Amino acid sequence: MLPRAEIAHWLFAAGFLFFGLVLLAEAIVGQAVFRRRAWRAYLWPSLALFAGVWLWVIAIFSTFSTLHLVAHSIWAQAATAAGAVELARVRGRLHSSYWSLVTAGALLVSGGSFLVHEQNGWLFSRSAFLHHLIGWTLVVASLFPLGAALRPRRAVWVYGFALTWIAVAVMLFSDRDIAPIFGHLSDLAGGTP
Repeated sequence: MLPRAEIAHWLFAAGFLFFGLVLLAEAIVGQAVFRRRAWRAYLWPSLALFAGVWLWVIAIFSTFSTLHLVAHSIWAQAATAAGAVELARVRGRLHSSYWSLVTAGALLVSGGSFLVHEQNGWLFSRSAFLHHLIGWTLVVASLFPLGAALRPRRAVWVYGFALTWIAVAVMLFSDRDIAPIFGHLSDLAGGTP
């Protein structure tokens, strides 16, 4: 028995909320203070890798359509690549700030995948609205790692990246399969108006 899609979204929302709070804590206290305990430096790269692995599991077991399979696979690849690069940076294997471009690309590709993944219009249902909103949020959020690569040491990039994940978590927590958005529900959505 597979859980409903909204349950999987809520589980990812809890993970993204924790992820965002870890990044926000690091931004508030500063990298030097946050990383006094060596294991803290590995938190967000490890969480990104963990999310990538779980997205592969979702891709394998929730094959509702080819489009879902491809979208979840793209998200899994993007999370895995970003997590692996950040893990290599923490371990000292990669030194250039330009490696943040991998994370920027992962966010851009993930946002685009969200937008392509949702075939219905913004006001079809709450789920459709959230797919569009999350997609555009990730596309815009790709500017934060891009800024970190081009102009490192600016606080706006770190805070923006952290707050992006908290915002995505809030969006995912408000996901329900069939629910009206702004009092509107399409007759084709399968719910009662």
